[in-house]
This record gives sequence, structure tokens and C-alpha cells, in this order.
Amino acid sequence: MTTYRLEIRVTPRPGILDPQGKAIHHALHSLGWSDVDDVRVGKAIHLELEADSEEAARAEATAMCEKLLANPVTENFEIDRVETGTTEAG
Repeated sequence: MTTYRLEIRVTPRPGILDPQGKAIHHALHSLGWSDVDDVRVGKAIHLELEADSEEAARAEATAMCEKLLANPVTENFEIDRVETGTTEAG
């Protein structure tokens, strides 16, 4: 088996109120960055799991997101990065 390191990004769905994003957007404008049009705040989740293939690792991570890591009503998720490492024998 191979160890896969995945980065999952969870963000609010478009149209969902994002108070943290609004506060940051306002602060950036106050500090002179008036070119910023919108800010959305989400979370990054880093997982390490063992799987037979990258496809299997992505499928397992997708199931985790759909059942626990992301709220399907208010959040979207993306599996952004997959890195591989080898599992130590022992």
C-alpha cells in the first residue's frame, strides 16, 4: 500500500453568507487594497491515508467529505493536492 497525503479545501457555497470573508474584505479595503472584489474564508484539511491507488485515495477522501468534513448544504469541497509516500514495512 502507498501512503497518500491529500489537501482538501472546504469553502462556503456561492450565495451563502460568509461573515469572516466580509470582515476581511472590509479590512483589506480599509488598508488600501481596494482592488479586492470578494473574499471567501474556508478551511484546509490535510489527510494522510493508505490506499492501493491515487484514485482509491481520492474516492475515500470524497466519501469523508460527503459524510463529515463538509456540509453539503452550505459548503463545497475540492481535493487539491495528492502526494505519495511509501509505507514503512514493519
